[in-house]
Amino acid sequence: MRVLGIDPGTRHLGWGVVERVGTRLVHIAHGVIDTDTDYGLAARLVEIDDGLEKVIGEYKPTIGAVESLFFAKDAQSAAKLGHARGVVLLRLTRAGLILHEYSPALVKRTVVGRGAAEKKQVALVVTALLRLGSPPKSDAADALAIAVTHLQAAGYHAAVHAAGGPKIRGTT
Repeated sequence: MRVLGIDPGTRHLGWGVVERVGTRLVHIAHGVIDTDTDYGLAARLVEIDDGLEKVIGEYKPTIGAVESLFFAKDAQSAAKLGHARGVVLLRLTRAGLILHEYSPALVKRTVVGRGAAEKKQVALVVTALLRLGSPPKSDAADALAIAVTHLQAAGYHAAVHAAGGPKIRGTT
């Protein structure tokens, strides 16, 4: 199972590809799609779409894991984030990926052990978990954490199902 984790943003969109090989989580690639802030929002959304198309074409994920919306104090920032998420969801769906969404608190709790963890802690734990040489940029680290969260959740649900428990809808 190869997962593309995405941390949406209109200026910096983090992405990370991770897969499970046996019991190990294996880092495939990660990066950040940096949009040109001199462009208007619509043009930056096209940059995001084009960038994701290249990532999906190169790394061939089968599942997309995206950070879900959270309520921000700034309504304008939340609206822009919603636009970026819309482009992400559309691109992943058009590429035929199975989609899952995870809240920021759940991602932090899964990776670090507490939902109020700082971005730096997430980056350090992801670096250790995936045996990276150095911590990635924070947007890419968050995206890798989202992919790891999906793989941990999918592994848990598969184990429950194998033990005769109920199959959880929406997991593979």
